[in-house]
Amino acid sequence: MKNILYTLFALFFLASCAKSEGESVDVHTLNQEFISAWNARDADKVNSMLADDVNFLQGEVAYRGKSEVSDKWVRETMGTIADLKIYPVSSDTDTRIAYEAGTFSTDVLPSGPGEPRGLGEGNFMLLWKKAEDGNWKLSYAQLEGHPVVARN
Repeated sequence: MKNILYTLFALFFLASCAKSEGESVDVHTLNQEFISAWNARDADKVNSMLADDVNFLQGEVAYRGKSEVSDKWVRETMGTIADLKIYPVSSDTDTRIAYEAGTFSTDVLPSGPGEPRGLGEGNFMLLWKKAEDGNWKLSYAQLEGHPVVARN
């Protein structure tokens, strides 16, 4: 949680220094597109939304660059969860950067026959940057999950 607060502080600082270069984006819409692609198990669409220099952080795990994030987060995790939902608490945008932070929940699929379905919950922060071509790309994703609990 402390990492999220430091990151948000840095984002506010960077956003206050940004030059105006067009319209800001609806970050909630970006995140909903990302979540919809994730829930549809559309790895190609999810990967197309990642910046080349994307960073992913979850606890002690950190992946850097589109190739590593795609292989070790998107492809390895996508088939293990279902019905990912986010509940934003904080967000901000300007013409070059946008973020949304809050909590998430997801169904954790059984790892084998006879195993229970789980509930995963935690905190998230997704940071988007406007690329040189004008498209918005996910630049940073941070998840802080609580231990998974069995669903009844």
